Amino acid sequence: MANAPASPSVKDPAVNAGAANTRGDTAAIASRARWGILAMLFLATTINYADRATISIAGPDIAKALGLSPVEMGYIFSAFAWSYVLAQIPGGWLLDKFGSRLTYFCSIFLWSTFTLLQGFVGFVTGGAAFILLIALRLLVGAAEAPAFPGNSRITSAWFPTHERGLAASIFNAAQYFATVAFAPLMGWIVHSYGWQSIFFFMGALGIFLALVWLKTIYSPKEHPRINAAELRYLEEGGALVDLDRSQQKNKCVNTLACIKELLSSRMLLGVYIGQYCINSLTYFFLTWFPIYLVQERGMTILQAGFVASLPAIAGFLGGITGGWLSDRLTKKGYSLTFARKLPIVVGMLMSTTMIACNYVETDTLVIAIMSLAYFGKGVGALGWAVVADTSPKEAGGLSGGLFNTFGNTAGIVTPIVIGYIVQSTGSFAGALAYVGAHALVAIVSYLCVVGEIKRITLTKSLCTPLAT
Repeated sequence: MANAPASPSVKDPAVNAGAANTRGDTAAIASRARWGILAMLFLATTINYADRATISIAGPDIAKALGLSPVEMGYIFSAFAWSYVLAQIPGGWLLDKFGSRLTYFCSIFLWSTFTLLQGFVGFVTGGAAFILLIALRLLVGAAEAPAFPGNSRITSAWFPTHERGLAASIFNAAQYFATVAFAPLMGWIVHSYGWQSIFFFMGALGIFLALVWLKTIYSPKEHPRINAAELRYLEEGGALVDLDRSQQKNKCVNTLACIKELLSSRMLLGVYIGQYCINSLTYFFLTWFPIYLVQERGMTILQAGFVASLPAIAGFLGGITGGWLSDRLTKKGYSLTFARKLPIVVGMLMSTTMIACNYVETDTLVIAIMSLAYFGKGVGALGWAVVADTSPKEAGGLSGGLFNTFGNTAGIVTPIVIGYIVQSTGSFAGALAYVGAHALVAIVSYLCVVGEIKRITLTKSLCTPLAT
């Protein structure tokens, strides 16, 4: 983590004279089209995580209605992650093959449709309902696979290096905002209209979002509202503005060879381990946290829906803080390695405080500790910025998919392990210790394994250039 002077950052041309617009007119001030793109990524990721969280908000009522045990609920919670993990590399390949705009649109439309269909499980009983619910969660997971690699890929194209930490933290912070915005609403919907209703509501909202996506997302050189000054600013700052353009199609990548080459990097392996640990915290909050509040703390599901939003607010603020701090350090002349690692280490140290909830009785204090832990988790959640910094330009989607494969394996393991811990002990004490320990492992991985953070250059997996 030693600091070293970085190359001078390019000043934002929004305050300087521009140049001729690529479409023939002139512009004295650079456009800010990249921030509109980021806003859409934030919105899409918010809906993405809200759809993931529907099952946890509806979980207590689903378990009661279908007569499911904690272990069975653990398998339902983890079903999403099984297919999500398995579909990451195919999803990344689709992004590299067909581009971010079209692939992401199909992803939003499909995951929203499968979310909506979960509401119909309420009309089925017994084992058939259990199997159908798992099947639909598997389909949601597979459909969502291209989303986060797509976020990273779009960020690489639209943001210079010294803004990329903030950009990645903003779309990543949407996972917390989703809880803030939707947990109280979904808790109220379940309380008022039954658990099936939130699946109908969220599914319809996502389908509408997919249509909006097609009207707002473009590559930098094809966006109707970008001007030459902003485009030059992106190029000079290290943005991969040609990532989705036809000029990039003259290079192809041998998928299996590329995966082997990426896995041979000690730096990336350390990042993958760190992301697995960080996502263990994420999946606890996404799946078991509302049930922890209901079963361990005696809250109603309506109360849990509102209370769960408080740590999420802290996580959102932490996410923005971590990205801002990382970019600030870069602009001050610290190395990219130091600027990315410092927030991760400090954030994970704060996340370990969640174990203290086992030793306090006051609900208010429990929520305060959980909020601190989630704030720290947000500060340290810079993995996607690191992916944008390190992915080879020919295989950004594949690299992001591999990263997300490792990270979201935690979504398979964590809900099931917690289910067994709760069922065998009748308490969440062991579960909190299990999750908190992952924050310590993440620190060790970034400090002792990752080393210098830099972009990977493929040397063994590029195919012969395609004929044009």
